[in-house]
Amino acid sequence: MATPDFIRTLRASAGRQLLWLPGVTAIVLDGQGRVLLNRRADTRRWAVIGGIPEPGEQPAACAVREVFEETAVHCVPERVLSVQALQPVTYENGDVCQYMDITFRCHAVGGEARVNDDESLDVAWFPVDALPELDEFGLTRIKQALSDAPTWFDPMS
Repeated sequence: MATPDFIRTLRASAGRQLLWLPGVTAIVLDGQGRVLLNRRADTRRWAVIGGIPEPGEQPAACAVREVFEETAVHCVPERVLSVQALQPVTYENGDVCQYMDITFRCHAVGGEARVNDDESLDVAWFPVDALPELDEFGLTRIKQALSDAPTWFDPMS
């Protein structure tokens, strides 16, 4: 994920200390029930689409923007799947961030899936029974997107 300019400005005075930041994840499904994923340039792994809202940007608008920027797919958010504080992440350069992630289930409404920026090595639609290797975060969010059941996270975990 490219570092937004406003975070670079914060880092200039905050150094590498933990920054508490908003994050948005979009689980995008098409009319065939496939899931849109990208192979991230930074980790080289398949992942769900996500990013950081710009200051003042609404989370749902961020989801739509990030999906288009990374995959050239237009989508519409349908519902919030989860709001969760994630564990802190330490990046290779020593920066530490912790994200309050808001995940949306979205449906694709246009565009052709392709690499659309330098954050992705590949972009593809996957049937849910033939997903590539994903981390637990991505798998959990996809499972939530496919269910209409309410989501509950243990506040003690």
